[in-house]
Amino acid sequence: MTAKMKEPAAKAEKKENFEQSLEKLEEIVRQLESGERGLEESLKLFEEGSKLSKQLSLRLDEVKQRVEVLIKESKGTFKTRPLEDTETD
Repeated sequence: MTAKMKEPAAKAEKKENFEQSLEKLEEIVRQLESGERGLEESLKLFEEGSKLSKQLSLRLDEVKQRVEVLIKESKGTFKTRPLEDTETD
């Protein structure tokens, strides 16, 4: 198998991992909000949730840096530029 064929699977796995981590964080929040956990278990959940939140935030920052926006030029051609360049437009 070529590297190009493996690439989409790797991207899908990263997305899955992000989605799985997000779902896990949401479940932790639900458990904490329910108030049904004891103090020690709540503290462990909070610590795990904090770690997941930081990891997810870092992943989002990485993705934001890689995002490029397509801009149609007047000639009908396309060019790309970083997302940050369009925030002031």
